Amino acid sequence: MHVPDGFFNAAVSISAGVVAAAGVAVCLRGARRELDDRTAPMAGLVAAFIFAVQMLNFPVAAGTSGHLLGGALAAILVGPYTGVLCVAVVLLVQGLFFADGGLTALGVNITIMGIVTVLVGWGVFRLITRFAGGKGAITVAAFLAALISVPASALAFTALFAIGGTAPIDVGTVAAAMGGVHVLIGIGEGLITAVTVGAVLAVRPDLVYGAAGLAKPLVLRGADGSTTEVEGEQAVGSGAGVRPFVLGGIGVTLILAGVVSFFASSSPDGLERVAEDKGFIDQAADHLFGTWALADYGEVGGIPVGVAGIIGVGLTLLVAAGVAYAVRSRKVRTEA
Repeated sequence: MHVPDGFFNAAVSISAGVVAAAGVAVCLRGARRELDDRTAPMAGLVAAFIFAVQMLNFPVAAGTSGHLLGGALAAILVGPYTGVLCVAVVLLVQGLFFADGGLTALGVNITIMGIVTVLVGWGVFRLITRFAGGKGAITVAAFLAALISVPASALAFTALFAIGGTAPIDVGTVAAAMGGVHVLIGIGEGLITAVTVGAVLAVRPDLVYGAAGLAKPLVLRGADGSTTEVEGEQAVGSGAGVRPFVLGGIGVTLILAGVVSFFASSSPDGLERVAEDKGFIDQAADHLFGTWALADYGEVGGIPVGVAGIIGVGLTLLVAAGVAYAVRSRKVRTEA
């Protein structure tokens, strides 16, 4: 659902840019409470993973595809503040290097794909997990949080377009079309999010922000009968620390971007399909960097999509990890 240049007038584009900038500024401060030397690498991995999976468009209806937005997934894995930063980095890399999402629409994209999805997704997730615990409940909550966050983002786009879109629309018709197709996309988002969160929970529950407290302390009993609780990484049997997990995650991410991306659906995504059907697709303007070699994930420059994906993963990983390390707390957190 990357919004191109030309869909919104200057007033909405600037206003959304201000909202996005303010949101990112708040999250830069808030992320300090979520990140430390141990968890900062996870932010880089999560952002790179979202970049890779966003390349994997999946069919949702005849002639229409969808892709991960990732706000709910990021919030659950690394926290809501850090989650917004992860999605913002992904959108920045996509807009600057791959001509995916307009530059004047960057504020709109960060607002509806980052801030809205994180706020809605994290809110739904916390509401469900407040009344149910355990790994199973967390996985179900992740599915529902991600599913609901996608049509919420689509309806936010519709509201902004009704305020300052560059083409007249029937708000009710477009809202129904956007909401309907993005519910289907949301099901795919929910499945991807639930599988990913479940996989991390299975091997490193201490690295899932939304599962804080799930990993119980390991109780060591001495020969004299004394007991000692060992928390954090040691409690889940990961004496080697975070590095092996992050390296393994990067390997999976590179396979997704470098290999699986060749099999992604080529059908237009939900926003593009609705814009075509409702007659405002012609409002899209050419991207300023649309002739760059990496534009459209290498198609413009004749670069294989897998190679472009690997480059994008590397760029996203470097930027997101750099931001995470810059804002992290210097105190190493030891609790699960």
